[in-house]
Amino acid sequence: MGTVKRQPWVVGVSGASGTPYAASVIRALLAAGEPVDLIVSRAARLTILDETGISFRDAHWRADLAAWLGSDEGLDDVRYWPAGDFAAGPSSGSYPAKGMLVVPATTGAVAGIALGLSKDLLQRVASVTLKERRPLVVCVRETPLNGVTLKHLVELDAQGAVVLPASPGFYAGGSTVRELVDFVAGRVLDAVGIPHSLYLRWEGELGAAARRAGENGSVSAEGE
Repeated sequence: MGTVKRQPWVVGVSGASGTPYAASVIRALLAAGEPVDLIVSRAARLTILDETGISFRDAHWRADLAAWLGSDEGLDDVRYWPAGDFAAGPSSGSYPAKGMLVVPATTGAVAGIALGLSKDLLQRVASVTLKERRPLVVCVRETPLNGVTLKHLVELDAQGAVVLPASPGFYAGGSTVRELVDFVAGRVLDAVGIPHSLYLRWEGELGAAARRAGENGSVSAEGE
């Protein structure tokens, strides 16, 4: 029998504010033993620099990713593709990806994916994901949303994507920014069936999650 091919989740990071969401998703995927193919748009590099002070460079992506995630654990399961590399593996439908998570997604990325523009590798891989009927989660991070973007989001839903706004829920008892970030990251992973322990789940009892959070000190999070 032939060897089992690596089947990664592609994580696309666009230039929207909210890079901690992407970091949380990547950490949790690696903690779950899931290989990751990473695409960071050119605009996302500026956002990462602005929000974390870390320069994300193609030639030094491994060290920069470790600094961004706060650990180099699991990075052997990460493959990085520059945003301008249209010959990258995931640009083809024959590449054995499981699906794609765009976290966070700008309204520009939303438009490009909905219209099939493929202006960069991130948009191209998202289009490939849709045409191959693989899971695509688009975690849009913008507010308020205008009518044009809402139409693009409806179009993505019609094409089979999961539209998942970066809207943290408070019923899980989160009281820190990290916990609220992890809630959104957890919902992204829920959408594609990846197990995690990023937030306390609703169990039908009012106030239960908040009480458990208080008893445990805080929600346990991957990467800590």
